Formats: sequence, structure tokens, C-alpha cells
Amino acid sequence: MTWLRAFAEVARSGLTIEETRLEPLLALRTAAGVAIVIGPALWLVSPAYAASAALGAYSAGGATFQRTWRPRKVIALGAGAGLALSTFVGYLAAGRLVTFLPLLAVWAFVAGMAWAVGSTAGIVAATTVGSMLVTITLPTSVGRALEHAGVIALGGVAQAVLILLFPIRRWGAHRDALADALAAVADYARRLRHDPTAPFDPEPLMTARDAAAVTPSQARTRPPVLHGPRGLAERIRPVVAALADPDVGAPTEGPGRDRARELLKAAADVLDAAARSVRRGTPASAPPGSVDVLRVDEEHEVLEGPARQAAERLVELLREALEVANCGGTSGKTPPPPPASAQFLVRPTMFRLLPVVVREVRRELRRDSPVFRHAVRLAAVAALGYVIAARLPLGHGYWAPIASVMVMRPDFHRTYARAVARFAGTLAGVALATGIVRAVGPDAHVFGALAVVSVGLSYTLIRTGYAYSQCFTAAYVVFLLGMGGQAWEQTVPERMVLTLLGGALAMLAYVVFPAWETPRLPGRLADWLAANGRYAAAVLRSYAEPSRERRADMRRALLASREARAAWQEAFDRAKQEPVRPRGLTSREAEEAQEALKRFGRAAMLLESHVPRADGHFVPTAERFAEALEADTTQAAVDVREHRNPDWGRVEEALHAWEGTAAEDQSPVVRRGAELQKRALEDLATAVSRTPLERDVGSAREEQRVRAAVAAEGMTDQDPRTGVGDGGGDGERPASLSGK
Repeated sequence: MTWLRAFAEVARSGLTIEETRLEPLLALRTAAGVAIVIGPALWLVSPAYAASAALGAYSAGGATFQRTWRPRKVIALGAGAGLALSTFVGYLAAGRLVTFLPLLAVWAFVAGMAWAVGSTAGIVAATTVGSMLVTITLPTSVGRALEHAGVIALGGVAQAVLILLFPIRRWGAHRDALADALAAVADYARRLRHDPTAPFDPEPLMTARDAAAVTPSQARTRPPVLHGPRGLAERIRPVVAALADPDVGAPTEGPGRDRARELLKAAADVLDAAARSVRRGTPASAPPGSVDVLRVDEEHEVLEGPARQAAERLVELLREALEVANCGGTSGKTPPPPPASAQFLVRPTMFRLLPVVVREVRRELRRDSPVFRHAVRLAAVAALGYVIAARLPLGHGYWAPIASVMVMRPDFHRTYARAVARFAGTLAGVALATGIVRAVGPDAHVFGALAVVSVGLSYTLIRTGYAYSQCFTAAYVVFLLGMGGQAWEQTVPERMVLTLLGGALAMLAYVVFPAWETPRLPGRLADWLAANGRYAAAVLRSYAEPSRERRADMRRALLASREARAAWQEAFDRAKQEPVRPRGLTSREAEEAQEALKRFGRAAMLLESHVPRADGHFVPTAERFAEALEADTTQAAVDVREHRNPDWGRVEEALHAWEGTAAEDQSPVVRRGAELQKRALEDLATAVSRTPLERDVGSAREEQRVRAAVAAEGMTDQDPRTGVGDGGGDGERPASLSGK
């Protein structure tokens, strides 16, 4: 992507209105927290104290809107404490550039490293830098500095108390995460009716798992309905995929395919009903017709072999989901409480979080880390912006470094988009507030009320786009300064010039010291390949020796594979928006490699749905193929990282050896899954080939497209007894699979 096109994309992204659900009640409660501290401070003390109180309450309230699964009152208290500390420490070093500038740089660097813990920590830490820059101009002594710090902390306390007294949709974010996971699997089942190889994005399942991790205190108050359905969604997903897939499930056409479509529709209806029940906390029931479909007739069932096994397993899981959907219905049922010994995903408490933070920060302290480079940029820009603004013949020079700190993110696209959005929002907000100030005239109490209204509108629009929220934030600042007696004729031009300066410094910093994702794509792809290989091998080992330990290994490998996929997807999405030339992987090669790895992971997922139980049929020969698969994918990950062609010699040898084993040691599902995995690996080698003269990559890609078209048209023979394609015996028939 060229720089000109990149600028056009970031401008469009920065000014885009995001379609999201507004939360006016949350905004009203948070704005009330700002009003509670502004009013008494303005009435009893002074506008300066009111400004400090407003800063603490506004920033603490904004922190509670960030994406986090911890209690909102804890976030508000933590943000208020951080703002108060930065204010007091900043004042102690203020007065001399030789002491304040190093403190500002170190504080900004630490705030940048907070992104190692997560986006919420990074954003809250950035607000503390802004607090340090603003409030050091207010106190006149150490005692006054302590008073201002206490008032700022009081703003966080006020927000926490309001959250405690007036809870709105308690556990609402957790309910939404779980409901989204169930709805995502429902949508997947519905799409499989028309496209048996439809892709599935596991992000909703990952989000639901993250939301399910709670502290011991949260576990005691968590609603029972939030305990079990996530596991159901995890188990149903591979089963519906196995039922729909023409290679290991229902036949391509005929009564078996019609029956599979009926079951998939019923699964979608039941999961949607369960999602509605979880999201709203109200009774819900599935359509009666869907319940009637969920019966497997022993005599007249048209599905055979692995397809029938998948259907029976799906019916069993959907009956569990029906209990969730029907809980609290006319029968008065409620979800049963979990047993006392029930395990839950543990999230460390705030006090036990310190070792985790230290470990994550140490992991990112390396030159090639995007978080480390972001911290360096943040420290340099904050210090440089402060020095430059101090030399300009303008007041309120802190606006320039604040603008830089608040728009900077670890990646290029978000930094530039937020810089554009902040300037546009500031321009509109200042113009709006200026017109109101001119019409109203100087009145501190009126300005205080207008500031609270602006805060409420800013919170309401906080998730619709940074530019639109920033518009009312800028108006809030103008009203706040007017409340303190600042002349708008002076502050408006200053803020516009300094905001533009801060945004320009933030953009320039990324050019000088970037953290491009494009050169890292081969490494991210290699990590995903290795993780997928371990997951596929763990699934195969569960066939060779079914046990609880094998299933636990398979689960851990699956979670690691999802994390590697998410890291690749994030890097790939960022790389597509960067104005740099491809290094190691072109855009086309990256897309083809991504599709190949999705097919590889999907083949493993299909096998996972048929893993035998402890008393089931073992497949001892799967162990050898698992070892070969893990060894080849591990070596291939090294080859991809070092720009060499991967080789699948061990996999081919193990697959050929499998052909000579006894029939009782084989399984049609396992054998077909192994063939699909080998085909996906061959497609991956085609995508990342580094020697096009030695290998006709164009012909290989054309052959791949032809195979995909043939598979899409259903031009294959299937065994009517098992519903599994014979594959031609030599692996020539490919799989047109996409998505894991």
C-alpha cells in the first residue's frame, strides 16, 4: 500500500461511524459521577478544585467503558488512584525542566509498557500522563498538591460508589460474550446447510473463554447460567462441521444431505434460543418443530456411519442446550447451581496481578517488540512535545503532548486514524462550544452544567467512533476552562494549534521509529503452523490412546492454536494497512497460506468430533502419523521463518505406511482426515514456495483451483455405507475446506 492510499484509509477509518449499541444509562450514571464532584467543589471551594475533581471523575468514568472483565468499580478506583499519584509526583518534580522532563519521559515509557498487560491498562496509563501534564499547573504548594491529588482520587471513588449503588446490567458484558459465542455457532450451523465447508471464526469462543475467567469473589456471585453453555458451544462446533462435511459426514446429495440440513437448522434454532436466554436473562424456548427434529429413529434414520455418529452426538448436545434455553420457563425451572467442587477459570485478583504484570512487561522488553517500541515513541514524543510547546508563545502548552499521548497506539493504522479523528473532533467540538460560550456569557455555574452535559454525550458516543466522542470531549474542556475563568478567545486558537502539533508529532514518531507488522508475517505464520501441527498431532494421539490425559493435551493444543491464529490474523490485518512493501510474503502468498492453514486446522477439528471414548475403537497406527505430522510441521515452521521451502517427507512416508496396515487398525474417518491434512500442507508449500523456477507454482495453484471447483460441484464418489469419499486411493481428490 502506498503512503497516499494509507492516508486515505486512515482518514476514512478515523471518521467512520461504528455501528454499535448505545448505552445511555451507563453514560448517564457516569456523567452523574462527574456532576457529583464538580457541583460541591465549585460551590464550596473554587473552580480550580472543581477542575481537578472533574478530571479525576471524567478519566475514571472513561476507564469503566474500556473492554475488561474485571468489576467496573475496581477499574474506577484504580484509575482514580493512578491519576492522583501522577498528579502529586508530577508536582514534586515541576518547576525545573531538568527534573520534570526525565520524570515525564520515564512515566510515559512505563505507561507505554502497560500495553503488555492489555489495551485497558495501556489506555488508563496514558490518561495518567495527561493528568501529570495538566494538573501540575494548578497547585501552588506541596500541601495544595496533596489536596488536588485527593480530590482527583475522590472522583474515582465517586464513580465506584455509583457503580456499586446503581448497577446496570450486572454481568451484562459476560452475558453478551457467552451469548455471542452461542449465536456464532448457530450462525455457523445455518451457513453449513448451504456451504458444507463454510469457515468459522473462533474469536467469539475465545472472547467467551476470556470472559469466563473470574476471581474467587466473582465466582461466588456469578449467575449459574454463565457456567455451562460455553462448553456446549465448544463441543457443538466440531460436531456440526463433521455432520455437514461431505468427506467425513453426510453425503453430498440425497436423503442423507436433507436430514443433515434439518439437524443443522434445528441446531441453529436451539442455539439462538439459548443465546437469547443468556443475553436477556429471561426464559426462552426453541421452536417446537426444531425439538421434533432432534430425534434419531433407530429404524428409519437415513444417516449411516460417521454421519450418524455425528448426528447422535449433536442431538445429545442440543438436548443439553435446550435445558439452558428452557430454564426459567413456564415450568419454573432455574439453572442448577454448580457443585462446590466445580472448577472455574481463575483470574488473579488485583493484588496478585503484580507478578503477572512484571512477567508480561519483561517479555516485551526487547527491541523488536511493538509494545517496547510504542513505549519508546511515547516517552520521546511526550518530552519533545512538552519542550516545543513550552517554547511557543501560547498558553496551555500541555495540550500538544496530551494530544500525542492520547492518540498513540502500538500500531500504525490506529495511531494515524486517531490523530485524524482527534483533530477533526476537536475542531468541531471547539467550534460548537465557542458558539455556546459566546451566546451564554461568562457564568461558572452554567459552564459547569454544560461540562456535565458534554461529558454525558461523550460517554454516550464513546463506542461509535473516536472523532464523535472527541467532539464533545473538546467541548467539555472548553467549558471547564471557561468555568475556571479562562477567556475562550485565547484558549480556542491555542488548543487548535497545539492539538495539530501533537497529532503531527505522533504521526512523525511512527515514521521515525516504526513497528511494522509486514516483516513479521513469516514468523507469525510459522508460529501458527507449529501450533496447528501440535493440535493435529494431539487429536491423532487421542485416536491411538483415548484417555483423559490425551483429551486434556488436545484441549491445550487447541487453545494454543487459536492464540497463534489470532496473533497471525491481527498481524495480517495490520500489515494490509501499512505503507510498506512486502518482505518475505506477498499479500497473495499470505492469503493463500492462510487459507491452507485454515483447511489444515479444520481437518483436525473434523477428526476431533469423532475422537473415541475410553471404551471405543482404538486406532494404534494414528500414533506414527501424529509423530510424523508434528515433526514435519515443527521443521516447516523453521523453514518458513527462514524463507526456505517446507518439506513433508515424514508425513508422506507415514501415510504410505498406513496403507499396508490391517483393516481393523484403520478408521475411514481418521484416514480421510489424514489425507485432508496432507493436501492442506501441500497447498501451504505451494503458497510459500521460494523457488518458482524449480517448481511450477503457477501450475500448482491452477491445479489447486481446479480441485476446489471439482469438490464444490460434488464430483466425487462416496461410500453409501459410511458417507466417506474414497479419495481415489492416491490422495488426488482434494478438499475444498476453508476456516478452522
